[in-house]
Amino acid sequence: MEKWDFSEIIKSSGLKNTKHRISILEALERSDRPVSADQLYTELRLRKMSANLSTVYRTLETLCEKNLVSKVNIPEGDRTFFEFNRMVHKHYLVCLSCKKFLAIEHCPLRNYEKTLEEKTDFTITGHRLNVFGYCPECRQKEDPVNAL
Repeated sequence: MEKWDFSEIIKSSGLKNTKHRISILEALERSDRPVSADQLYTELRLRKMSANLSTVYRTLETLCEKNLVSKVNIPEGDRTFFEFNRMVHKHYLVCLSCKKFLAIEHCPLRNYEKTLEEKTDFTITGHRLNVFGYCPECRQKEDPVNAL
């Protein structure tokens, strides 16, 4: 597991080191899936950090602007989720009901990217893929008759 020097990462991005920035990056790095600002706020409070929700949102926006944090939006959802940008791309299956994220192990677009580059002479530098649907637990809650 890689050890990150968040003070150096923040400094090299041109930002001032603050305890909130470091704590938020640490919390995001510990998570194996994107989390909401509310979840981060709760974690900070559990760790006895004095922060309010608006500070968490402002800090996340600043970290996103510096590409240290990535946003994941859910269609027709009212919440945005955030994850530490480890500079490796990830893909997720996202449940539209419970908002659960399940990482997709292998990139299904790697070969398609190569084909696109060959056909279009376009240099592809990255992509995002999130697949939305309903997890088995939520489907079972919605339609218990068909879950049998």
